[in-house]
Amino acid sequence: MRIEETTIPGAFLIEPDHISDDRGVFYESMRSDELERAGGITFQPLQINYSVSRRHTLRGIHSVSSPPGQAKYVTCVRGVLRDILVDLRVGSPTFGRHQVNELDAASGRSVYVPEGVGHGFLALTDDSCICYVVSSTYVPGTQIDINPLDPDLDLPWDCAGTPLISDKDAKAPTLAEALAAGTLSDFDAA
Repeated sequence: MRIEETTIPGAFLIEPDHISDDRGVFYESMRSDELERAGGITFQPLQINYSVSRRHTLRGIHSVSSPPGQAKYVTCVRGVLRDILVDLRVGSPTFGRHQVNELDAASGRSVYVPEGVGHGFLALTDDSCICYVVSSTYVPGTQIDINPLDPDLDLPWDCAGTPLISDKDAKAPTLAEALAAGTLSDFDAA
């Protein structure tokens, strides 16, 4: 397993080692001990979510306010996704910047998203399924949504045609609006 920090502090891309034979493939998708060794991350899953999407579905940018905060370990278990992280942590050296990763079921590649970093994806295939292993359970009223088409973020979705997007995401505030409203978490450099 290779664990590499992305351009966003505290966010990691995880590449599993595959063991192949005539029967197929085996790999370890997540190991909390390896996350702790590579990045000092203590990650305790408390909830697992799945989302299934049609091609050109755009979901995000989503985060959770702190408290309770929520870290995510994100894996595409079917299909292919363009996965984008946006640093929403006020005071972070990469505030407002993004990281793009392609996640697909064949590679088993995953992304660790720390608390305060927003996450979204575009389904590149029909019936794409993403798995979120998260560090806190759902708490109504703590969601932070940023419009994924915020022109100031200018995220490289590269969608052929108009993406399928929920009303909630389409009407979500821009990053500047969320910052002005004081809904974003502070960066903890520790």
